[in-house]
Amino acid sequence: MRTAAITTIVKMMEDLPEERQERVLEYLRIYLADISDEVRWDRQFLRSQEQLEAAARQPRRELQLGQAAPLDFDR
Repeated sequence: MRTAAITTIVKMMEDLPEERQERVLEYLRIYLADISDEVRWDRQFLRSQEQLEAAARQPRRELQLGQAAPLDFDR
């Protein structure tokens, strides 16, 4: 599926010498890999949101039940 954005990039690349096209391609590969990593992280974070919230509530419950004590940063 070719979008307007992809068509624009192709047109811009066609005007460059082949050596520059290769360099741009390498930058795009790295950039797209970074974006893929970010998307993967965001999805994992969203899937684990409920578990993270439960883990954050646990210390409060322990404090209320007297099973834990607040940290003493001066010790």
